[in-house]
Amino acid sequence: MMIFRRLFLLMAACAGFLTLSAQSTFPENGAPDARKGRYLFINAHIVTKFDVAPVKGYLLIEDGKVIASGAGSLQDKAATLVDVKGGYIYPGFIDLFSTYGIEPSKAGQPSYEPQLITTRPGAYAWNDALKTDFRAHEAFSPDAKAAQEYLQNGFTAVLTRRADGYSRGSGTFVSLANKPAHETLLSKMATHEMSFAKGSSTQTYPTSLMGAIALLRQTWYDAQWYAVGKSPDVNISLEKWNELVKIPVFFETSNWQNLLRAHKVTQEFGAKVILKGSGDEYRRADEVKATGAPVVLPLNFPAAYDIADALVAEQLSLADLKHWELAPANPAILSEKGIPFSFTLHGLKEKKQWHAMLLKAVSEGLSEQAALKALTFAPASFLGMEAQLGHLNKGALANFVILDKPLFDETAVIYQTWAAGQADFFQAFPDQLKSGSYVLSYQGATWPMRIVLKEGKSEAFLQVTDTTEIKAIVALKDNFLSLEWPSDGGYVRLSGWKSGEVFKGRGRDVKGKWLEWTLEMKDTEEETIDEAKEEEAKPEKVRGAILYPFTAYGRPTVPTATTVLFKNATVWTNENEGILKEADVLIENGKISKVGKNLMTPKGAEVVDATGKHLASGIIDEHSHISIGGGVNEAGESSSAEVRIGDVVRDDDVNLYRQLAGGVVACQLLHGSANAIGGQSALIKYRWGHAPEKLKIEGADGFIKFALGENVKQSNWGDNQTIRFPQTRMGVEQVYVDFFSRAKAYAQDPNARKDLELDALAEILNKKRFITCHSYVQSEINMLMKVAEDFNFRINTFTHILEGYKVADIMKAHGCGASTFSDWWAYKYEVAEAIPYNAALMNEVGVLTAINSDDAEMGRRLNQEAAKAVKYGGVPEEIAWKMVTLNPAKLLHLDSKTGSIKAGKDADVVLWSDNPLSIYAKPLQTYVDGVKYFDIEEDARMREEIAAEKARIINLMLQEKRKGMPTQPIQIKIEKEYHCEDIEHYHGE
Repeated sequence: MMIFRRLFLLMAACAGFLTLSAQSTFPENGAPDARKGRYLFINAHIVTKFDVAPVKGYLLIEDGKVIASGAGSLQDKAATLVDVKGGYIYPGFIDLFSTYGIEPSKAGQPSYEPQLITTRPGAYAWNDALKTDFRAHEAFSPDAKAAQEYLQNGFTAVLTRRADGYSRGSGTFVSLANKPAHETLLSKMATHEMSFAKGSSTQTYPTSLMGAIALLRQTWYDAQWYAVGKSPDVNISLEKWNELVKIPVFFETSNWQNLLRAHKVTQEFGAKVILKGSGDEYRRADEVKATGAPVVLPLNFPAAYDIADALVAEQLSLADLKHWELAPANPAILSEKGIPFSFTLHGLKEKKQWHAMLLKAVSEGLSEQAALKALTFAPASFLGMEAQLGHLNKGALANFVILDKPLFDETAVIYQTWAAGQADFFQAFPDQLKSGSYVLSYQGATWPMRIVLKEGKSEAFLQVTDTTEIKAIVALKDNFLSLEWPSDGGYVRLSGWKSGEVFKGRGRDVKGKWLEWTLEMKDTEEETIDEAKEEEAKPEKVRGAILYPFTAYGRPTVPTATTVLFKNATVWTNENEGILKEADVLIENGKISKVGKNLMTPKGAEVVDATGKHLASGIIDEHSHISIGGGVNEAGESSSAEVRIGDVVRDDDVNLYRQLAGGVVACQLLHGSANAIGGQSALIKYRWGHAPEKLKIEGADGFIKFALGENVKQSNWGDNQTIRFPQTRMGVEQVYVDFFSRAKAYAQDPNARKDLELDALAEILNKKRFITCHSYVQSEINMLMKVAEDFNFRINTFTHILEGYKVADIMKAHGCGASTFSDWWAYKYEVAEAIPYNAALMNEVGVLTAINSDDAEMGRRLNQEAAKAVKYGGVPEEIAWKMVTLNPAKLLHLDSKTGSIKAGKDADVVLWSDNPLSIYAKPLQTYVDGVKYFDIEEDARMREEIAAEKARIINLMLQEKRKGMPTQPIQIKIEKEYHCEDIEHYHGE
């Protein structure tokens, strides 16, 4: 009966018996203990694997492994017998995202001046955020206190790493058993750890998310090049990277968009990847599924917001409110999609919260089987360890957890956690009576009795008549039973012990006389009985709608192209036909099908009465910075040609919708102007509701941002920014000459190391990539045209170009276009000579001229910016309108597809209430590829629906608060809107 105390003492005295039974390279201080730790667990409900129902049976382990398990009973005289007393045995839980046993890096001290290259001693990579040489198994040291916290929660193994940098070196998979480090390593180098978080590095580069992606991509290529022995240098970082190429990449991400970005970059190199999610994957579950990669999900579902202050609560975004509601359903949604996933405790304030969070996920539709798989078999399989872990079949490691009740009972308590065959977390199992029918015999009579196990406690009811029961006090401890109930003004008190399957003993009746008694079970009830009341049928929970995109003005479904006939419109064709009065336009299958008068209505077409309205091609913004994530500038070096805006396109920037409401259908997303050679552009259409990759314009030419002027030479960056070349306008010219000279030589050398930066510049030389250059002053504009001519290419577009009127004739001769502001001037020194007649004058000379926004707010009023060309310079209306439609389409090489209303072109059209150049004109409908993404009447309805949806969720939060559930303070989030000069030091948030 005292077996558990003896077992505990045995474990304490012989914690290392498992591996000491085999030969060891470690010396033994004292007499070695060769016992193999053979234990037989009986009277258990055992779950051998996530997809196997629990059975009443046994588990036999020896030498840290499972010898046998199954239903029924087993006799084994050689084994130490452990009576689980009806408890539940599950495979040990596994957490794949931990820093257990690894000392964190010490944060570096940032310098007041730029740090352009590593200060680390040794032949390592040039960038401090590449910590590829770190080996977790070499730095790992078991932490008894931290292990105990995991063990108390049923976790027996973790994948641990040092969470520092983009390449973090290797992660190691370890047992949480109370053993020395060399006995706990399950997989020494299990994963190559990566992230987009810069970590402790104080190096300037990279300053942006796109820079982090580019650095990882270039390092991957460098490692491949290094592996074939072409490098003349020693690079320990690349050597260590190449040691990891055959193991999975474990990539930590902070949101679903970064998750998809991480997958994309790893797949360029064919790497097997495990993705650490953030809990918002439900927002794009189909795209997550398409990766085919497993995801490690956190259980740190957000608490309700403290919305006591109604005015402050108004600042909560619809996305934040809906995330609170939908985050607990994230595992269920991924499970429904068939996405493999596991769970991590990372992010929980206290690890013990995991069980409540797991049950919350189950309440939101996650099946118990899928939940158990995510705790056990799935994480083992992600690391290729499923033969040894995640189940309790023969040959598996003896990692398991014992609970008093089924795992998914909210009152279940973990009593023991065994890791590698030893009870590292141990408390004695509670004595409990089984629920069911019994017969109590004493003084020559028998009495029916039923015992109920309710909320972990036993209650007894003695039946004295067919309709009357007396509640008795019952207690069981160490197989000793006591019973007591009222009778005839006194109490009957019985005490006894268990003999086989029967309890027996002695007691006193109400008169104090001794009596003999027995209690024998007749029928058992497997399920716990709750006498208080039957569970009321709960209504099926309705899950809030997922919006595409997941923000205000998103829709539950993404709209599709329809057939629409616009009748009797004033049509601004931007073609030779000019402006047509009372004309019809038919769009179908995403294209403009017909333009003319009195067109026949196709079957099933929607007819829009456009009488008195104007139909025009959609506005195209040649210069925009909306919908970019993680920074608009990669400002760490004078050239960042290797970075790609296309890597960081966002789908959920509300400015996309706002600009659709302003008649904009497409734009060029440009890198900022922090360096002479910026990053590669992304050309997108405003397909509101589609994932980022589907916003990109298929088959579009490649563009890149260059810059001149104050920003490039860091004039306004502060007194400490004097290290990075160039510091003068002369230096800017030298940057171009040097880089294009290098690119020319690179393009001619078939054996050159692959250099993503020089690849982009070589594309310019080969006329496969085209320059949009931030510019103001005529001298610099002339300089860059001459550099381009020296290298036999042409500048595609000078953007801003506020002194373009001074050099318009030279620009025309060079063959470049201009994309300018309508009337910006005097906002900094280098625009002191800007004039509002600039666009008109360049157009008059014959320069292809467009008007752009460079500003999220202005982007939705570009029709009025075009109208200013009419005011300043008397530009004809049709020409002015082309400055925001057909002309930017030409500058972006898209005019064969869009920019005018012509049969065969993309149906990118806008229905205006008035002349689109009028300040009174409103876009009524905006179509992109024949899909109506904005409708002014729908917009009015959506505003009401957004208000109602926010109110609904806030009411749910109020209910949570009244139940006493924890809340979190409201933190107002301001959406970042980028401009050319913005520099953001992205750290992986």
